[in-house]
Amino acid sequence: MTDPIRPSRLPLIDIARGVALIGMAVFHFTFDLEFFGLVEPGTIVSLPWRTFARLVAGSFVFLAGVSLVLAARGGMRWPAFWRDTGKVAAAALLVSVVTYFSLGEAWVFFGILHVIAVSRVLGLPALRLPVWALAVLGALVWALPYLVQFPAFDSRWLAWIGFAALQPVSMDLEPIFPWFGPFLLGMAFAKLALVGRRPGGDGGPLGRALAWAGRHSLVIYLLHQPVLMGLLFVVTQLL
Repeated sequence: MTDPIRPSRLPLIDIARGVALIGMAVFHFTFDLEFFGLVEPGTIVSLPWRTFARLVAGSFVFLAGVSLVLAARGGMRWPAFWRDTGKVAAAALLVSVVTYFSLGEAWVFFGILHVIAVSRVLGLPALRLPVWALAVLGALVWALPYLVQFPAFDSRWLAWIGFAALQPVSMDLEPIFPWFGPFLLGMAFAKLALVGRRPGGDGGPLGRALAWAGRHSLVIYLLHQPVLMGLLFVVTQLL
C-alpha cells in the first residue's frame, strides 16, 4: 500500500504558531524578570498576566487541533503521525524530569506538551465528526470542569484529568478537561475553514521568519527558557 500524498503545508498556520511562540517568550521573560527581582513581586500571577498565559497556552492547543485535521487530509500518514506524537511525548517527559529535580513540589507533571500529546491520540476518533459536533463537544469539554469538581481528583495521580476541587501545585498544569476543548475547537475550525485551502502567500520576510519558528516550535519551546534565564543571570551578575 502506498502512503497517502502529503498535502502542502499552510504557511498561515506556521505563522500563527510563530506568533504564539512570541507570546510564550514574552510571558516567560516576564516570569524570569520577577524571578531575578527585576519587576514587582506577584506580577506574573496578576489577572492580566494569568489571562495572557491562558490565551497563549490555548492558542498552542488550538493550533495542535488544526494541525491534526490538516495532517489527515488525503489520508493519515501513520508513521509520521506516531513519530511526531512520540517527539512531543518525549519532550513532555523531559520537561517533567528536569522540573522534578529543579522545581521540587512545583514540578510539571502534566503541562502543555503532555496535553497536546494525549490530545493528538484522543483526537483521532473525532476526525470523523462533523464540524458542529466537534464544536459542541469542544465547548462541553472546556466548560465541564468549571461546573463539576471532586476532591477525589485532587492528587497528582488524578488531577491531570481535570476535575480536581483543589489543584496540586505545579508550574504548568494543563489537564485534559478543559484543555482538550480548545484542541477540538481547533479541529472544528480546520474542517470549516482550512480543508481544501491553497497554501497561499508566505507573508514576506516577517511571515517567513515566523513560519520558520512555527515549524521548529518544539525545539524553541524546549530551549528558549534556559537561554532567557542564562542571559538574565549574566546581566544581573554584570550589574
